[in-house]
Amino acid sequence: MDTDVKYMKKALVQAKHALDAGEVPIGCVIVYEGKIIGRGYNRRNTLRSTLAHAEITAIDKACRKLGDWRLEGCTMYVTLEPCQMCAGAIVQSRIDRVVMATMNPKAGCAGSILNLLDMKEFNHQVEITKGVCMDEAVAIMNEFFEDLRKRNKAEKLARRNGEN
Repeated sequence: MDTDVKYMKKALVQAKHALDAGEVPIGCVIVYEGKIIGRGYNRRNTLRSTLAHAEITAIDKACRKLGDWRLEGCTMYVTLEPCQMCAGAIVQSRIDRVVMATMNPKAGCAGSILNLLDMKEFNHQVEITKGVCMDEAVAIMNEFFEDLRKRNKAEKLARRNGEN
């Protein structure tokens, strides 16, 4: 199995943890010298924290594992294109490469809206690979948003019925 696919499947497992928790299903793993040193999944609602993104969690764990804030030599595998906060953290942590399953046209900052990972004005640029296990990542996201729409519709109907 291709190395990128192997580790993206591990990120997809993390995304499923988020899905099971009722969170937007985004998962991430960071690999150094062939080993996963950081894992994370979206937990913003669970922790009630803007900072509880999959990438930030994985970066924090990887830094602790290596004992350094620099993650040079590391590759991040993430199921959705990073937002501006996460893209900034990726640049700051000196991660060499980011592999993404799918793009995020509404909030992505690794090529969709802008590309913070490859700005020559910064002192570090990140290699990007797109589309690894894209169909699986999109399917998980679609499942989440379909369920969310159903829940919202049911809640709206319950409120309407309660008012009568």
